[in-house]
Amino acid sequence: MAEAHQAVGFRPPLTSDAGEVELSAPMLQEIYLSGLRSWKRHLSRFWNDFLTGVFPASPLSWLFLFSAIQLAWFLQLDPSLGLMEKIKELLPDWGGQHHRLRGVLAAALFASCLWGALIFTLHVALRLLLSYHGWLLQPHGAMSSRTKTWLALVRIFSGRHPMLFSYQRSLPRQPVPSVQDTVRKYLESVRPVLSDEDFDWTAALAREFLRLQASLLQWYLQLKSWWASNYVSDWWEEFVYLRSRNSLMVNSNYYMMDFLYVTPTPVQAARAGNAVHALLLYRHRLNRQEILPTLLMGMRPLCSAQYEKIFNTTRIPGVHKDHIRHLRDSRHVAVFHRGRFFRVGTHSQSGLLSPRALEQQFQRILDDPSPACPHEEHLAALTAAPRDMWAQVRRSLKTQAQEALEAVEGAAFFVSLDSEPAGLTREDPAASLDAYAHALLAGRGHDRWFDKSFSLIVFSNGKLGLSVEHSWADCPISGHMWEFTLATECFQLGYSADGHCKGHPDPSLPQPQRLHWDLPDKIHLSISLALRGAKTLSGNIDCHVFPFSHFGKSFIKRCHLSSDSFIQMALQLAYFRDRGQFCLTYESTMTRLFLEGRTETVRSCTREACNFVRAMEDKEKTDPQCLALFRLAVDKHQALLKAAMSGQGVDRHLFALYIVSQFLHLQSPFLDQVHSEQWQLATSQIPVQQIHLFDVHSYPDYVSSGGGFGPADDHGYGVSYIFMGDDVITFHISSKKSSTRTDSHRLGQHIEDALLDVAALFQEGQRLKCRGLAEKGSEHSRDSLPCHTRGSRAPTTATNF
Repeated sequence: MAEAHQAVGFRPPLTSDAGEVELSAPMLQEIYLSGLRSWKRHLSRFWNDFLTGVFPASPLSWLFLFSAIQLAWFLQLDPSLGLMEKIKELLPDWGGQHHRLRGVLAAALFASCLWGALIFTLHVALRLLLSYHGWLLQPHGAMSSRTKTWLALVRIFSGRHPMLFSYQRSLPRQPVPSVQDTVRKYLESVRPVLSDEDFDWTAALAREFLRLQASLLQWYLQLKSWWASNYVSDWWEEFVYLRSRNSLMVNSNYYMMDFLYVTPTPVQAARAGNAVHALLLYRHRLNRQEILPTLLMGMRPLCSAQYEKIFNTTRIPGVHKDHIRHLRDSRHVAVFHRGRFFRVGTHSQSGLLSPRALEQQFQRILDDPSPACPHEEHLAALTAAPRDMWAQVRRSLKTQAQEALEAVEGAAFFVSLDSEPAGLTREDPAASLDAYAHALLAGRGHDRWFDKSFSLIVFSNGKLGLSVEHSWADCPISGHMWEFTLATECFQLGYSADGHCKGHPDPSLPQPQRLHWDLPDKIHLSISLALRGAKTLSGNIDCHVFPFSHFGKSFIKRCHLSSDSFIQMALQLAYFRDRGQFCLTYESTMTRLFLEGRTETVRSCTREACNFVRAMEDKEKTDPQCLALFRLAVDKHQALLKAAMSGQGVDRHLFALYIVSQFLHLQSPFLDQVHSEQWQLATSQIPVQQIHLFDVHSYPDYVSSGGGFGPADDHGYGVSYIFMGDDVITFHISSKKSSTRTDSHRLGQHIEDALLDVAALFQEGQRLKCRGLAEKGSEHSRDSLPCHTRGSRAPTTATNF
């Protein structure tokens, strides 16, 4: 999602000027430190690793094995073939009375060695099986005998009832692709957007890179891939996120929305109480590893490492580089309301506070009439400031207001009780949704603590939302938590008839603790500057959200096509109609098939996609011709998506090669050009991962409406989409108001028209387009366009829903 903006923004410098970071550490030392960081993480969670590390066995299986050996020994059988006798000889001689004890110890040691060898064999076998990615390349709906055999073996070697981290030791490491293949794929991806002259120049740079530098840089990457857990992920976190000096607001954070059509209660404190309780229930399950690992096809596990830092995590600003601070536990949340900060405990002596008790605490904050202290109201704007500025101010703040700062940074998460309502309204649905998205992404610039892993935002009418910092994990992780939260607080915890949380208040609870900030005079100017910058950045973002309800995933499935590829090709058509040209397109996909994998880029603007778009804009082309080109474009996109997921993408490999070149102080014009590219269309699909939590047939309105992020380029768009049930797709579009080339509402109209035009290529879709055009004509009080219209420019006005 938001990593597209960060990916084009990082620039590790080669010099050691005063304001820059020098990457002068020897390359071998950096590889050694990468591996050391991996091993430290493993050691810090040794006990959990032990419990999950023996999976698919269990500690009880050792007891069973030991008992079986003892029984065999009692029956005068030696399953060890003499090894236990040799072990007994190596044990100290404690005298005849301890002879039986030596036998038991020998049997225990033999059982432990045999048990460990069996577990190791299972892990190696499962890792080898999980290294096979041929199943990804299978045609949709078809499965070869080889893949069926692979699935059967995975079932045999994968134990039952896995915990969250059970598969971590068995996941393969992300492979380093061939540098020749990566360069070839890169040149293929940029061909549609470059002129002949520019492409020839780029190809010459690529040939020079392959001849002079590629083999050396690739050797270092191979070395790192053998030593560290992942050859790219730690550098991705550091250089793309933590070394970025830009504001986190809009540039790095992203948002997630509540139910689109339903607000379970209008009572703000009650909604906050249930939501906070549900989030802490999720944390409890996370700590106990009771969350099931994500399995593709119900069998292929994904890496779960990113779940570790959901809670109790803060991004701490530093000069030149931030760092992520994660606490093992936190028993309070930090709350912001009307410019004031509070510390609210989440536990009592008997355990987690009930939703009703939490509601009581939040209501006390809402009822507190005390005003904010001077400059306290705008203090959080510092977290939206450039990182170097915030790091310098934070040093003074830590000295003068250490207790208050620690209460915020050490909280489980941040809660903002907004004084304004939000969400879809009947009076102006389009504008209300846009304002809702803007409030979640940027707010007013001073009412979110953007450093926290996530902030829960509760509006005055009971609407919810999340603002998520991106460095610690990617969207599917926070999305998984958010799905659980919405389902739990609404369907399991529920509300009483008067809209309050169920249960009874606890009058013995102490009042929420008001945090007091002793703000030195010298940071008052910094707060004012940060607020001015945050308001400018917030005011420049143009958000547009619209649910596309003419068709959804069910129609696309009936067309026997990938729903994601269908949308991506429609986006190419929409962007071309919006700008009259093609551009590099960033689509984020996961690489969690590998240990500590994060994301890869799918370059969706392909030659096949461009051929399809040109055909759609050529009125001489027939629908069958356009449909044939559309299927070719979809097939190409699917091939790129599967290659990226299986570790054979382009961008992460080129990124890692670039970082190595910086460490080695090797200048590469080719890599410099690659990382100067601008992504004018950044896209992402919000996955729905826990369908079982929502009954979309009985409660069709109780589905998440997804989320969005800022544009990756000043003259570009950020587009995310989510399939809401079977018949609705919600789009979130962002752009900069300062750009004269972009307009989020205009692109939204083009997306709607492009989807209807693509659907009309199919016989069933022609009826959908006729109905869509008729509805549009009715809404805008104009004559409906003829149903066969294709290739004309779409109107630029926004559709009201």
